[in-house]
Amino acid sequence: MGRRPVRLPRAGHPLLDIHSSGRVGSGPWRPFSPAEIQQIARTVRRTPEVMLKLTGGGTKVGAVAAHFSYISRHGKLDIETDDGLPVLGRDEQKEMLKNWHLERTAAHYRQPRRGKEVSRGPKMVHNIVLSMPAPTPPEKVLAAVRKFAREHFGGRHRYAMVLHTDQAHPHVHVVVKAEDEQGRRLNVDKPMLRQWREDFAQLMREQGVAANATSRVVRGRNNGRTKVAVYRAQRRGGKNVVPTDVLPPVSARLPDAVAQFATAKVLSTRESVMAYWRRTAELLDAQGEIELAGDVRYFARQLPPVLTEKEHLPPRLARHTEASESLAQPTYGSASRRGHDLVR
Repeated sequence: MGRRPVRLPRAGHPLLDIHSSGRVGSGPWRPFSPAEIQQIARTVRRTPEVMLKLTGGGTKVGAVAAHFSYISRHGKLDIETDDGLPVLGRDEQKEMLKNWHLERTAAHYRQPRRGKEVSRGPKMVHNIVLSMPAPTPPEKVLAAVRKFAREHFGGRHRYAMVLHTDQAHPHVHVVVKAEDEQGRRLNVDKPMLRQWREDFAQLMREQGVAANATSRVVRGRNNGRTKVAVYRAQRRGGKNVVPTDVLPPVSARLPDAVAQFATAKVLSTRESVMAYWRRTAELLDAQGEIELAGDVRYFARQLPPVLTEKEHLPPRLARHTEASESLAQPTYGSASRRGHDLVR
């Protein structure tokens, strides 16, 4: 009693982990497998990347019900459950949640550790979004997600899903019960998310859709996506997306030592990426994959420049200022067109 599993760090885990043979470093060389060659080719030839993200999860039944109401567009869209039956309308949603017994999970009856009260209750569900860029057929995305959910959660965790096609990129919202019938919780970490992305990409390829799953670092991307709140404000045409107190470069207010450390860290990561791709090209040459090795070298040369926060923030703010000023000017275009220009 009182013991809990702890994830130990993996010694020597590579920074760039497309495949094991592509690691930079010494050691015996072995040829790339056909699957590894295909993975390299998809990456350097810029096959569309799948998107999978965890968007939270409610700690109260009311929050879970509100999320189901949101993804079903207040009962207008059908919810597909793990038993294959559709859930129609709010009344059936309430009945579904009642059958999930969210408030009776074992986590709700655990005693506080070391005499400390828990500030919030345990997460009842995990909210997951799986997406593909346009013009992927929505029915193929749904088929891939359906198989993904069945393989990862079927027979263990209750789940339900809804397909959304109201945006350019078709995506599926999946809600998974965090605790199975035996009281075991689904603890999602970064390695699990990476594996899920790879599995989802494989299932999309089984649907005949070109799909890939690699990290932003490997592809030379050093900045993430726009935050959801900012993106929604931009779509509404909001002018005050960026507060005025951050107009000066953020890094300018940091101590020089901190800014220099951040710059050195970014440059070190990029050098590791470049060394990785150079080594991969050399190994492909040795294996006789001359054309793919050339594609790897071209891909490495075309990686976007490395920019720190101090360097890439002013251009972003300038673009935001221009967009805000254009919204303030009288225009004869449609409102939807102005919103599209702002988030381009």
